[in-house]
Amino acid sequence: MKNNRLQGEIVDGGPFKSFTSQSFMHNEALCGDPCLQVPTCGKQLKKWSIEKKLILKCILPIVLSAILVVACIILLKHNKRKRNETTHEKGLSTWGAPRRISYYELVQATNGFNESNFLGRGGFGSVYHGKLLDGEMIAVKVIDLQSEAKSMSFDAECNAMRNLRHRNLVKIIGSCSNLDFKSLVMEFMSNGSVDKWLYSNNNYCLNFLQRLNIMIDVASALEYLHHGSSIPVVHCDLKPSNVLLDENMVAHVSDFGIAKLLDEGQSQTHTQTLATIGYLAPEYGSKGIVSVKGDVYSYGIMLMEIFTRRKPTDDMFVAELSLKTWIIGSLPNSIMEVLDSNLVQLTGDTIDDILTHMSSIFSLALNCCEESPDARINMADVIVSLMKIKALVLGANRV
Repeated sequence: MKNNRLQGEIVDGGPFKSFTSQSFMHNEALCGDPCLQVPTCGKQLKKWSIEKKLILKCILPIVLSAILVVACIILLKHNKRKRNETTHEKGLSTWGAPRRISYYELVQATNGFNESNFLGRGGFGSVYHGKLLDGEMIAVKVIDLQSEAKSMSFDAECNAMRNLRHRNLVKIIGSCSNLDFKSLVMEFMSNGSVDKWLYSNNNYCLNFLQRLNIMIDVASALEYLHHGSSIPVVHCDLKPSNVLLDENMVAHVSDFGIAKLLDEGQSQTHTQTLATIGYLAPEYGSKGIVSVKGDVYSYGIMLMEIFTRRKPTDDMFVAELSLKTWIIGSLPNSIMEVLDSNLVQLTGDTIDDILTHMSSIFSLALNCCEESPDARINMADVIVSLMKIKALVLGANRV
């Protein structure tokens, strides 16, 4: 049994009783009676126990580390796949609604985004009109993916509109998004934008009461955005081209591509995104400060514009003269000089009554356009003031 690499305990009885120590030479792993010149079994087992502990201390951490690395790789791949699936198929689930609109449906609805269905081009893409298979008329805003900023506007608009519901906001029906195409599907506004009604030919002329109603609608939408939703929303780009009219001439605020959501407790935030020149509040243009008071300023500029039919970027406004200073100079006795000539023709014999109301309207607009944000009126008070003027106009018409 010499040099046989035997191991274990040497039994006392049986045939082993006649064996001498010579029989077990060079079998170091054996243990038993010390007379056989081998270690006692207690010491041998202890030796093996120490070796096992060393093995566990060295190998176990390596095995556990390998398992952890593999688990992390699997988890990362799973999350990446999940994000890709979300990017490829982002439908109405963004707003918690069950309806989804596929790219194929939009191609059918718009005749392949045909030029005859083209409504116009905005700052962040092109807009087409169409009809879904169920007969619903829609407007499809196709985002220009060539620009990263324009692509980000899609996400901003989805985020801003997710939980907003108001009669004076354009309703988002759904969205369609994949790696090569992003679009918002909205309700169709058959009468187009306020900008079209102000600056197109005479077939689109608005009378005094229509203009007043439009600005009440816009004020109602802003009051809801600022104070009626769970998180205050700042539109950031209010202007006539972003206000659309339905078949009943009810105004709906649209295009939330650069809108900002104020977190709980925030009264303002900052941005590097530049809105439309002429409608910017001073603090927005100079410091990038965004707050609900910035929307109030833009509203005041639009209120002046809709009754004068003069854009704040009109060529006549140079040096120290601006839409705002032009209006200030007309009060209280020269309002006829700044009023839209089309409006004067429509009002006819009632022009004196209109001029009285216009003085109140322009004064309200200037309160919206105070240099200091804190000095500006809020939208709830704007609505109250305009509703009083409307009541006076309607009362005078009944007499």
